[in-house]
Amino acid sequence: MKYSPICTVSLLLLAAITAPSFANDKPFSIAIHGGAGTISKAKLTDEQQKEYRAKLQQAIDAGYKVLEKGGDSLEAVRVSINILEDSPLFNAGLGAVYTYDGTHEMDSSIMDGRTMNAGAVAGVKHIKNPINLAQTVMDRSPHVMLSGQGAEEFALTQGYKLVPVSHFDTENRYKQLQSAKDKIKKAESNKDYQASTGHNYKQSALDYMEFDYKFGTVGAVALDQNGNLAAGTSTGGMTAKRFGRIGDSPVIGAGTYAENGVCAVSATGHGEYFIRYHVAGDICAKVKYQQKSIIQAADEVINQRLITAGGTGGVIAIDQRGNIATPFNTEGMYRATRKNGEQAQVMIWSDL
Repeated sequence: MKYSPICTVSLLLLAAITAPSFANDKPFSIAIHGGAGTISKAKLTDEQQKEYRAKLQQAIDAGYKVLEKGGDSLEAVRVSINILEDSPLFNAGLGAVYTYDGTHEMDSSIMDGRTMNAGAVAGVKHIKNPINLAQTVMDRSPHVMLSGQGAEEFALTQGYKLVPVSHFDTENRYKQLQSAKDKIKKAESNKDYQASTGHNYKQSALDYMEFDYKFGTVGAVALDQNGNLAAGTSTGGMTAKRFGRIGDSPVIGAGTYAENGVCAVSATGHGEYFIRYHVAGDICAKVKYQQKSIIQAADEVINQRLITAGGTGGVIAIDQRGNIATPFNTEGMYRATRKNGEQAQVMIWSDL
């Protein structure tokens, strides 16, 4: 069959127009979480469900828009986490839980998979958005983690305005504190309890953490159109925590990890176990060295290794192709995912 010159030119023009659209169709995606734990369907009202889902939708869409416009994965992670930190629904920023002494101590970390650089803050009390300060530590200091008063002094040198501790006060979290303290005092005053523990502090602390006050945290992981991975995590810690306790959220490799070409992870759950078992780093190691899929690697760590040890919680994880895993071994985990060209999936339980 012979083609006319006009037809041939038309075909070449069509090819020139359509070909680049496939060439530029680079994968990008994002996942967020708002904490894992005993999220009972019976106790969560329809109105509360709508509130949580709406805020998760807002956060995932904000991060997605950054990626859709060709923005950086770090920016997408920070934007999404800021929205969750500014909501009283989640245990981070405004919704941070109370310590035993009735104050707030927040932890956060962020990691850039492109450079393997990371920043973290622990035990800060006057920082409105801890994830922002964690990124500033990464970008503008020679250190990885700063804590407490020192972290806030650094924040002042970087132009941050400190907020009063009362900024983070919420009625619901205060009620949780009172409930936790009542249970702790009852357990510690129980003669049988004291006899069984022999007044051993470590055992007392472990028993205390079996109360459902150890969950919380928000986080995000993202892959941008340039193939860069990033992860971030922010938390108010554990209700009624004492003695400056710090969990996994600011610990690189435990609660947060990102490495280009491998994966990015943000965790939520019983932080002591996530630290001991190097959860975020272990997932990425399985992908990197054992060539396991992100779904298989995350599932093995959360639903086999961690739960066998007694650790509870979950993660969001993403690989270099934008595949996402969100395993958890608790009743529920607030989470949302969105891939390029697709609508967001907003989930609380395993059945969405």
